[in-house]
Amino acid sequence: MTILIIGVAGTFARPAGALDRWAALSMLESGDNDRAIGPAGEVSRFQIRRELWPGGNPASAQAALTVAEEIMLPRLERFQQAHNRAPTDFEFYVLWNAPWELEHPSSAVSDRAMRFANLVELVER
Repeated sequence: MTILIIGVAGTFARPAGALDRWAALSMLESGDNDRAIGPAGEVSRFQIRRELWPGGNPASAQAALTVAEEIMLPRLERFQQAHNRAPTDFEFYVLWNAPWELEHPSSAVSDRAMRFANLVELVER
């Protein structure tokens, strides 16, 4: 089986000029604030739950990206194996925010996933 996920750097076959999913995620989750702390203690520009943060400086944009990619890689691989395709932008956000809700996301998660997908698509035009 060929996996469409290319490398750890998070390249997901985006069209030229498309906003990188990680940049869009950072904008939506924290407004690109490397020092953001969420209401449940989430850290970094990607708002990673404390129990998933392996250590190191969450205020480092590069460290945060590396951790986020490490968290997402197995989720993306499971999705690809189950669906035989890469996730859409909407599905990518649900996989990030609430992977257990992938088949039936709550209205709150669905709303944010639509905002995320629109943000990524906006730059493609």
